[in-house]
Amino acid sequence: MQLTDAQRLDWLRLIRTDGIGPRTFRGLINRFGSASAALDALPDLTKRAGKRAVPPSATEAEREMAAAARLGIRFLAMGEAAYPKALHATDTAPPLIAVRGDPAALLKPSVAIVGSRNASTAGLAFTERLARGFGEAGLVVVSGLARGIDARAHKATLISGTVAVLAGGQDRIYPENHADLVEEIVGAGGAVVAEMPMGWVPRGRDFPRRNRIISGLSLGTVIVEAARRSGSLITARFALEQGREVFAVPGSPLDPRAEGTNDLIRQGATLVSEVEHVLSVLDPLIAGDVPQADGLNDRSESWSTPDYWDEIDFDGRAEIAPPLLPAAAEPIEAPPEPRDDRARLIACLSPTPVGTDELARSTGLPVRIVQTTLLELELDGRIERHGSGTVSLVSRA
Repeated sequence: MQLTDAQRLDWLRLIRTDGIGPRTFRGLINRFGSASAALDALPDLTKRAGKRAVPPSATEAEREMAAAARLGIRFLAMGEAAYPKALHATDTAPPLIAVRGDPAALLKPSVAIVGSRNASTAGLAFTERLARGFGEAGLVVVSGLARGIDARAHKATLISGTVAVLAGGQDRIYPENHADLVEEIVGAGGAVVAEMPMGWVPRGRDFPRRNRIISGLSLGTVIVEAARRSGSLITARFALEQGREVFAVPGSPLDPRAEGTNDLIRQGATLVSEVEHVLSVLDPLIAGDVPQADGLNDRSESWSTPDYWDEIDFDGRAEIAPPLLPAAAEPIEAPPEPRDDRARLIACLSPTPVGTDELARSTGLPVRIVQTTLLELELDGRIERHGSGTVSLVSRA
């Protein structure tokens, strides 16, 4: 299938209509045969459903397409050859995705790496080791552009290939200080993906929406450091629902950042302590075909999935479950980065021993400052020294 320009415009208008999400879109296309016919039928459908859904005008949709084109963005439609097959195989695949960069990166075997924004230095170092190993094995690394684990995964695979998935629009990079990283990804031949409109500032429920794309693009998802209520665990849940592999990196029971990953392992996720632990599971999947969705077929079982789109129930199905996360009135904010040297260093430490040079790299502090601050922390009983010049954080009961 390959949409004409007129059909693509109709698809954009339909999916940008309030109350229309991936599942209702699929149902409308199956019912009426085209987005154009579905748009014509909307007034009557919404009236009978007791709802109001006004699609954007053709002029408004053309304006969004023009703004996207100025940034070199293409809209790929589900079912087209360039649309990623792994994502197409999921129940809530976005009908249209806006792609900046090289779309070919989306067609290669991929693995996702996600984890804590407030990552430890040990977690960042292991993330880089995993990401580089995946890249050397020919896998594209997918992540969510967040600071911490996500950013390190992207940076480690700029040369081998990486895909960033945004929670907002392509022109509303979050966090803002990762705009340069986006340019690096695009410049290196990677891709940046978004399903939200141009100009859309990400809000609470947009992050779970993004997470199901991260897992959907990937054969498996690796979680590195995640607290029990971490958004990374939502990505793991989506991966399981999509029939994908879930991997978790174990951590110290004394580190809250490891509680979520340790729980995942206890629940059956594959424990990862080296690259081969992931590759040995994914290699047979890479050689085979990703299960494919049957065209635009409507799969009623997906209606039990939490609704992050406030979709209108045109067919009187069972009541849609409420969203797991409420819509935030303001954009979601990650915890602020510590400003003083001591706090920044403590945030990067964990019960896992790390070296001074790695701490300097993670914090961006000069080695001299790191050494001085570590001495102060040692005198305060906050750290413990180990062999080979490594240190670890002493857990406070």
